[in-house]
Amino acid sequence: MTTEPLLESSFIRKLDRLSILTRRAMAGDLQGERRSPRRGSSVEFADFRPYASGDDIRQIDWNLYARAERFYLKLFVAEEELSVHLLVDTSASMDWGEPNKLRYAKRLAGAFGYIALSNLDRVSASAFGTGPHAVSLPSVRGKRGAMPLFSFLQRLTPGKGGDLAKTCRTYVQTARTPGPLLLCSDLLDAGWKDALAAFSARPFEVTVMHILAPQEIAPELAGDFKLMDVEGGEPVEISADIGLIQRYRESLASWREEIERFCNGRGMSYLAVDTSVPVDEFVLSQLRKRGVLR
Repeated sequence: MTTEPLLESSFIRKLDRLSILTRRAMAGDLQGERRSPRRGSSVEFADFRPYASGDDIRQIDWNLYARAERFYLKLFVAEEELSVHLLVDTSASMDWGEPNKLRYAKRLAGAFGYIALSNLDRVSASAFGTGPHAVSLPSVRGKRGAMPLFSFLQRLTPGKGGDLAKTCRTYVQTARTPGPLLLCSDLLDAGWKDALAAFSARPFEVTVMHILAPQEIAPELAGDFKLMDVEGGEPVEISADIGLIQRYRESLASWREEIERFCNGRGMSYLAVDTSVPVDEFVLSQLRKRGVLR
């Protein structure tokens, strides 16, 4: 039996035309296609500085010398790679819904990662929820990194659960170079605030993909049910009627608004994701409208 590809080739061709938007210049390790706070040798002028012994005389601005009778170097904006971070929640609650939340998260991460790789940025990916430690893919760069990235995401399987806040704190402490960070999670963890707050310790540009299935957003239930917690909590017995469903929807809307306010207050982008919306439509339309991609 053949495994369904993570992303269709027609979708990948469209991703080739996109790039990740960043709100500030970040210094990377290698030359790429991004503005950097460092000075380099691109064609975009940045500033002048006085000549010092040992400087490259080819960078001297002779027109300015003719006016000022002093040597100045012309500085240009360096173009360097970004370090892009993909975090995928693989806890048991993600392996649910139609379309499946975990499958959707893996495809979102794959699309975002491919866009970064096609722009010569460096991409690392980690999954949490399968145990006490995150499962990680060492960073890859360029389009040749797409297959290792896709293979890593395809192999991810759901776990039982984990400590979201602890995982995020550990990641922040150990990540070598901050950069754009995509978190794909349903945030069904009591410590979601501590988890998101952890990213503020370093200059990541965080985009939170809050992924829920349509059955969670607008459940169609009637009668008596016993709700089982797939991550080990106590079962809950309910009697579903119109009033209960309405209260649930109001609570869900309030929770989403709370998360969005929390993210906005820390400079993070928040996107509510409904897995009934095709991934290609969400990426090509919603992420561009929200200024995550261009």
